[in-house]
Amino acid sequence: MCGRFALTLPVEAMAQLFAAAPGNDLPQGPNYNICPTNDVVAVLGGGDAGGRRLAALRWGFLPRWYKTPGDGPLLINARAETIAEKPAFRDACRQRRCLIPATGFYEWTKDADGARLPWYIHRADAAPVVFAGVWQAWEPKDGGAGMTTCAIVTCAANDRLSAIHHRMPVVLAPENWGLWLGEAGRGAAPLMRPAPDDVLTYHRVDTAVNSNRARGEDLIAPVAV
Repeated sequence: MCGRFALTLPVEAMAQLFAAAPGNDLPQGPNYNICPTNDVVAVLGGGDAGGRRLAALRWGFLPRWYKTPGDGPLLINARAETIAEKPAFRDACRQRRCLIPATGFYEWTKDADGARLPWYIHRADAAPVVFAGVWQAWEPKDGGAGMTTCAIVTCAANDRLSAIHHRMPVVLAPENWGLWLGEAGRGAAPLMRPAPDDVLTYHRVDTAVNSNRARGEDLIAPVAV
């Protein structure tokens, strides 16, 4: 799964990297502890409207039938194995896919006493990590303000990451960004697979990140194991 991540890239750098026009309401970084229900930066395909754009999406997918944001479980992840069939995600999987950039993400193991031990996972080449995502525009039934929401697609972990967790986010290579966004025709389903073992690496970080209120670049600094 993916339940917390970091993003340190400036908006200008992301706009250049993805050849995308930035929106006016993007969350400001760097943020070393992005949590569910936070706004995240996502890359949306232009479709008939033109080119790509950077948009602020609320992390936590809300199906159309939710009357309020708390009407059901918080859907921060969508499983690759079932995304095309699940009523919550199947339309978004076909029509509303996005890229969600990150500098890295966190996962946890437990020690013999049950204490949660955090690990920071990032690309071995120091490039940004780009998650496969899906998005949904949601409107409350009472006519109040709506929001645009998203979830990160996950798959079985590769051999390297399976030492930490049995799931991992789907990480897209640059040559596959257009296909995932629907810009390069059909056939995005095969992209929902584990990244090769040499793409990502990881190290232990301080337990300070266990708190969703923790902030600062020290959260991703290595600590002795």
